[in-house]
Amino acid sequence: MSTRAISDHAMLSDCRSAALITSDGSVDWLCLPRFDSPAIFARLLDENAGHWSIHPVRSAEVARRYLDQTLVLETTFHCRDGTAVLVDALALGNRERGHALGAASPGLLLREVTCVEGQVTMETVYAPRPEFGLVRPLMEQVRGGLVAHGGANVLTLSSPVPLRVSGSTAHATVTLKAGQRLCMALQVSSGWAPDPPLRKSRHVHRRIGDTVAGWRSWARSHLGYRGPWQEEVDQSGRVLRALTFAPTGAIVAAVTTSLPESVGGERNWDYRYAWVRDTSFTLQALATATCEVEEAEFFTFLARASVTQLDQGADLQIMYGVGGERDLSERPLPHLTGWRDSAPVRVGNDAWRQRQLDVYGELLDAARQLHRDARPLDELTRCFLTGVADTAARRWEEPDQGIWEVRGSGRHYLHSKLMCWVAMDRAVELASALGAADRVAEWRHTRERIREAIMTHGWNPEVGAFTQAFGSEDLDAAALMLPMVGFLPGDDPRVLATVDAVATRLTDERGLVHRYRAADGLAGDEGTFLLCTFWLAHALALGGRREPATRAFLTAASYANDVGLLAEEVDSLTGEPIGNFPQAFSHIGLINAAEAIRAGGG
Repeated sequence: MSTRAISDHAMLSDCRSAALITSDGSVDWLCLPRFDSPAIFARLLDENAGHWSIHPVRSAEVARRYLDQTLVLETTFHCRDGTAVLVDALALGNRERGHALGAASPGLLLREVTCVEGQVTMETVYAPRPEFGLVRPLMEQVRGGLVAHGGANVLTLSSPVPLRVSGSTAHATVTLKAGQRLCMALQVSSGWAPDPPLRKSRHVHRRIGDTVAGWRSWARSHLGYRGPWQEEVDQSGRVLRALTFAPTGAIVAAVTTSLPESVGGERNWDYRYAWVRDTSFTLQALATATCEVEEAEFFTFLARASVTQLDQGADLQIMYGVGGERDLSERPLPHLTGWRDSAPVRVGNDAWRQRQLDVYGELLDAARQLHRDARPLDELTRCFLTGVADTAARRWEEPDQGIWEVRGSGRHYLHSKLMCWVAMDRAVELASALGAADRVAEWRHTRERIREAIMTHGWNPEVGAFTQAFGSEDLDAAALMLPMVGFLPGDDPRVLATVDAVATRLTDERGLVHRYRAADGLAGDEGTFLLCTFWLAHALALGGRREPATRAFLTAASYANDVGLLAEEVDSLTGEPIGNFPQAFSHIGLINAAEAIRAGGG
């Protein structure tokens, strides 16, 4: 069983894949060559599922940070006899700069430890376990390192010091004096491909410097936001870039699978995919962080991935693989115990089969954000978006599983109806660009019908708020989106009442917001959602209530770890961050709430 706190991890990314590293220098999660590839190291989910650690033999005080404007990690170990600095990076392609990050990432993990004072004895333990721990590879010592074969992968570990091999694990101990450096690198390729090359220390050192330069070049072109919480917004923008699969522009919800929403429970899902649900809020966040190229790439990815489904009469799929894959069938990995015995561990996500009507509004709102100048769109995009609008108009009265992907029979969720209203509203606005003037009257009529239904059936006068579903008495934080999408003004009395109801009845003593408290058919209680707390801050700002908005924002933002990464949830009992990590939606919520407060709610 893995017990390490989720927040103890820092992320590395090459804009194709990711690693998670603990504060004491252990790579406990690594998927290559894609975010959704089987893990090479998965100790995050089981103590026996592989890791690669570099740390002092003696106890040490530890401090860490990302090098300025990068996702290159620096960990400093202060020992009794000296100080060592460990620098970790997933290599970007050689001399990749700006928006080219990830175009040719080689799948190369770089690690460099330097003694900067006194002397420090360092130990490294290398235990690769490909395919989520199923494979124990055969290791072969070669000049300059190790080559490991097993399963579908070949792994080359470059090391200037000899390693002692015991089964499928290798060890080494080395004493470094001030000014001395140890450079190591791991590269993974397909088992049928030539073995990756072994790399000399100077090459590793140079590639780390080149990766630093690549991240900084990207940061320099994304400095448009100026306002409160500048550092947090900038870091969240980098996180969103790090969660982007560069070849397609897909943005994954998180880099992990099965970190639980309830410790020891069954709410464990694979988040290494791209959700249509996140589209419009993601594009708003990218716009705030001046990531215009990333905006366009993400929208293009989703449009291309889903473009033929409506032609076939199918529901628009709610999520896709990072390459545009549609079949994300879910299966358990029973050999893994799960983080703190939270089983089952799952790969794949059967939510791809669900009906969620909100996706139509998400796509059309995203299109509106990208095409504000009303210039004609290309024929493929026009046909696709017109089909999205027509489908929303035809299906808005049907039940679905809702934004939270409730597993069971469908309901008439308020948020789903709201986003169908958004679909109609944005389609009317885009009609000129879509070449769809002949549909405007119908879309307007449907928009008004949806508005009437929401005002009649979504508002519950006995509860004094908009509720989770038509006819329901249950509150849902998704109702906070009513003013965010422009359905009602932020200072509308019904919006203010709903915001107050969420703030008092869905918020715990820490000031963090639950998604809902209604039964959802799954065992166990989930934690509070950082995204929903940022939504509360956003909605308060839109209502002109800047001080409580700021308090809510600061409460949510305080749960970032020491390197500025946010999880999905916070455990209601312990106050510990839980859920898949780092969570794109939490960082998106931070950016959008900061902008709403900066703008004074206007």
